[in-house]
This record gives sequence, structure tokens and C-alpha cells, in this order.
Amino acid sequence: MTGRFPSYRDASERSTLQAKATQAKAALACCTLCPRRCRVNRAEGETGYCRTGARAMVASYNAHFGEEAPLVGSHGSGTIFFTHCNLLCNFCQNYEISHGGEGWEVTERQLADIMLALQSAGCHNINFVTPTHVIPQILGALVLAAEDGLKIPLVYNSGGYDQAASLRLLEGIVDIYMPDFKFWDSAVAAQTCDAPDYPEIAREALLEMHRQVGDLIIDENGLARRGLLVRHLVLPQNLAGTRMIMRFIATQISRNTYVNVMPQYRPCGRAHEIPALSVPPTAREFEQALRETEEEGITRLDQRRRVFVIW
Repeated sequence: MTGRFPSYRDASERSTLQAKATQAKAALACCTLCPRRCRVNRAEGETGYCRTGARAMVASYNAHFGEEAPLVGSHGSGTIFFTHCNLLCNFCQNYEISHGGEGWEVTERQLADIMLALQSAGCHNINFVTPTHVIPQILGALVLAAEDGLKIPLVYNSGGYDQAASLRLLEGIVDIYMPDFKFWDSAVAAQTCDAPDYPEIAREALLEMHRQVGDLIIDENGLARRGLLVRHLVLPQNLAGTRMIMRFIATQISRNTYVNVMPQYRPCGRAHEIPALSVPPTAREFEQALRETEEEGITRLDQRRRVFVIW
């Protein structure tokens, strides 16, 4: 790790951050920022798959203590939940936000002030939840926040459906990437979120993220400073394809990748449209996913374990 920490402090002082914000904002005029490539003029208020125009929408922000251990520390992760999504899984655990559009529109100044408020509350990082469709708005707000003294790391917390070209706009800006790798099978991705290219896109995204920041670095206080952290939600009947995902991470990314294998799936939204998704995974299915993860060489796992709900 070279230069100042977090990375965007250097980028702000060199005016690189402003240049990236300007480049990203220009892309809104014919938006191809995500793999949906809708080509609508979001700068003029048109909306595509993500239903978001020139301004971002925020559903909530707070010090969150339910995130991965290296993000939470003693004062929580400063999460900002953005409204809408470019992936729109039918089982989304935040269905009211992603599909329902709960939230309010914010200016760049207001978004910057939210970041600064979370820092003032003692949060260890700014955690952008579902940021893929609002990269330009985040960068614009970050210019203001950095000028006003923001100095804690940024976490890019996405569903993994991220275009590598857009992620390159964040190089030297984001220190911690936390993507999902949801599905290995394109047929499952097509059925659940109308994105048959999800597995390919996610593989490319993780490679780009790791190229930028490397393996997760945790400091002497147990806090993440920089690197890649991958989330994988275990689905019933192995619909997520755990073994193949972990094999890819171990062989193509790094065996030292920090991974959170998550058991908390529950049927939300329109999950009942797919019979296999109408129930949560069993304890046995989760333990099998953990075994497959370790058998494929991934052993650096988040240690928190959530309680299973009995259905």
C-alpha cells in the first residue's frame, strides 16, 4: 500500500478524484455504466433498468453492526443503502428498497454530508450498499466530502454485477471491495434476476477488484484497511453453485481471499415463484457449503455465524 490512506485522499489532492467524477457524470448521458447498458440519458432524468436518473436515492444510513467483523469494529460500519438496483434478484432481502423504491432523492452535497455525519458518529468506514448504478453520484459527492475532511475508508458493497470498465473509474478511490458472488449457473441467474451473463460478469468484476486492491489487509485493531472481501449467500438445493465459485476464487483470484459464506437466506419478495427458493437452506446444506469452501482451498472465512430460522 503506497501513498496516503485512504486512497481517495491522494486522488483528491492530485485532482484525480475530480477528473474521475467528471468522466463518470458524462457517462450518464448515454448510460452504459452497468452490464444492462440501457443507453438512456440519465442526466436529463431518463431512467433505465435501475430506475435512477441524475440524482441518487438513499433509503437509509446508519452505523451498522451486522456487517463482517473487520468492517464493524467497536463503532460500526457507516452504511448508506441506495434505493433501486441494477440486478433486482426476485428474492432480494431488501425488496422494498431495491424493487419498491423506498427512499429519498439526494443532491451530491446531501450525500457528502451523510458521509461526514457517519464519520462524526465514529464509524470505521463508509459502506456504499448497492452502489453500482450510482457511481457518478458517489464520486461527485466524494469530491465535496474529501474537501471537508472525510478520511475513513470506502467500502464498495455490490451484488457483483459490475462492469469492469466502470470499476476502473474507482481505481485509486475505493480501498475495500465487498462484492457478492451469487450464482455460478447462468440458468439460475436468468431465472432469478434476468441476468444470464451474471456468472461471467461477476468473474470479470472480482478479477478487476482484486487487481486494484489485492487481498484483504486487516490492521492491528482488527479493522479492514484495504483489499477484497467476497460474500456468498448459500441458497437451498445448491442453487448458488458454491463449490465452483470457491474453486474460481481459489485458483483465479487468491487462496487468501477473505470470504463470508452466509446462511441467512430467507424467501422474500417474489422468491415463492421458484419452488426451490420458497424455503431457506437447511443447516445441513449450509454445513455442506462450508465443507466445499474449505475443500476448494478457501479457509480465510468470516467467523460470525447467524442463527437458523426453523420453517
